[in-house]
Amino acid sequence: MPFGITEMRNVMRNLISVFFAFVLIATNACKPIQSDLDDIQIAFLADSHLNDIYVAFEDCDYKGVFNPANEKYVNIRTMASQLHSTRIFNENYFALRAALDDILKRGIEFVVLPGDFSDDGQPYNVKKIREILRSYTSKYGIQFFIITGNHDPVGPFTMDSGKPDFLGKDGRPQAIMSKEGFYNSQLPHDHPVVVTKDVSKLGYEQIVNILNDYGFFPQKDYKYWETPFSSYNYEDYKFNQAVFQSSISQRSYLVDSLGRRLPDVSYLVEPVDGLWLLALDGNVFLPSEKEDNNFKRASVKEGGEYSNVIRYKPYLIDWVTKVVKESERLNKTLIVFSHYPMIDFYDGAVEELKSLFGTGKMQLHRVPDKNIADQFAKAGVKIHFGGHLHLNDTGIKHYEDGSFLVNIQVPSLAGYPAAYKILTIKNPGEMIIETVKLDSVSGFNNLFPLYEKEYAYLQESGAEDIWNKDILSSKNYGDFLNWHLKELVRLRFLKRDWPEGFRNFMLNADGVALQKYAGVDKIDTTVSFKWAGFDMIFDFYRVLNADHLALNDIGSQRIAQYKSIINAELTKSCAHKPDVDSLSVDFHLFVRVFNDLLHGEPSDFFKIELEKGIIVDINPE
Repeated sequence: MPFGITEMRNVMRNLISVFFAFVLIATNACKPIQSDLDDIQIAFLADSHLNDIYVAFEDCDYKGVFNPANEKYVNIRTMASQLHSTRIFNENYFALRAALDDILKRGIEFVVLPGDFSDDGQPYNVKKIREILRSYTSKYGIQFFIITGNHDPVGPFTMDSGKPDFLGKDGRPQAIMSKEGFYNSQLPHDHPVVVTKDVSKLGYEQIVNILNDYGFFPQKDYKYWETPFSSYNYEDYKFNQAVFQSSISQRSYLVDSLGRRLPDVSYLVEPVDGLWLLALDGNVFLPSEKEDNNFKRASVKEGGEYSNVIRYKPYLIDWVTKVVKESERLNKTLIVFSHYPMIDFYDGAVEELKSLFGTGKMQLHRVPDKNIADQFAKAGVKIHFGGHLHLNDTGIKHYEDGSFLVNIQVPSLAGYPAAYKILTIKNPGEMIIETVKLDSVSGFNNLFPLYEKEYAYLQESGAEDIWNKDILSSKNYGDFLNWHLKELVRLRFLKRDWPEGFRNFMLNADGVALQKYAGVDKIDTTVSFKWAGFDMIFDFYRVLNADHLALNDIGSQRIAQYKSIINAELTKSCAHKPDVDSLSVDFHLFVRVFNDLLHGEPSDFFKIELEKGIIVDINPE
């Protein structure tokens, strides 16, 4: 039948549609293929050190102390114990929830906890972590992935333990132990010891079984899951087989010639198509020389915790190498995390710090040996997130073959600066890292009335070096942690770490005196320079802990004043002569370290360009 006008128009319309369809296909073929992971975000929360302050112990009737602020009983540690520790024990209970609520508001679906999620692996704290995470998963669908730290577990197997410095009635310390006779007080005014198994320290098997939903074991909705000991590969992956091979009994390494083995709970998980999260268990335990069938954490005298991993768990490096190659073959985006750092976190100032403070101070034994980064970079790792140090820092190492390794230190929620990191995968070649400070925490001052009683008791008993009550005037959580660090410096660091002569010089100096000593040409004697040497020491620790996050807390004017001292001192050459007095040498070393810390890699808001191997500051000063 011959075509009419209408049929001809339909044919022409179809031909034009086909033509434009080919044009569209050709045009799209020239565009880069977009990854399903574009703009996916992962939050990293390190070292929360959760202590369940509202615990109801399961095997004893002790309730704790009554808090008139909210009419609840609490089991908290003393303020004195907090201000002598590098972490707080109580207020971080509120900080963890505040961080998770902030993550929820941002719509982030994946959260990584790289170790020390509990106070010391106690049953009541590990169960509380499970309760908190489970609520955010069941209500909001957030997925959590955890790896162990040195506080969880403290040892490979469950052990008795306890703390002598819980806060008891009338502001006095209260010992809580896991068995009778474990602690005998010599102080007549101490309360009777409370005994409960809830304060024992759990071993590997108990901890990961309680937290079995958070990466340690395969889940049905994971796309893939394996361990260093798995016998299958990606193509033949079966969930039931993964479950069978995930038992702790099949995930262990040989520790001695007697054939004894210990657990390693490292794992690789693909929670969503294309994203691989590699969790490395950096804990190493060795047989005790004093007790049969007992094990202790491998000592770290120098070189960092990964030096023991390389020595006693070399199979981990082989496995990491295999995982990297597989991720490249399968076109997966690989993110590695563990508890311990892989790169120097002191911005190249390690030797100066050793000369000034000694090798056993300032966490210098935890600084990784150069060969640690070398081995992981050689294995193909490009990005690693770590915790452990309660520091905010970024480190990068480059190699002649074009490889590189970026180590991102995630701050603690239990110390200055309380913060967490957000990784945004913009595309396979670009990662954005944002650091979120946690200054506002609801309930952070709920326990202050109890600390008032502790302070009154310390005064009445004539205790020495009582903590500064001004901490109880803190306006927010960030302010509270500023005070925590300030008191920690005063009560612990200055006494234990600093050379006596240099310490006394700094404590007796003010800003004008330090200008003169450094040789500043034009001395500023205005009111803006009326600060003490202790203030410079405290700000030194703030920069040491927070890196670029400390700059706003210190203020641009004070930073400029410090830089004038640094610049003047660094122009001197006399500090390198053998006849120079020790004070001049110490001051010069101190200034050099301070300068190095102020000029480290971006650590607040930055991007990593993977093809070029460079870090770019998104929010420069």
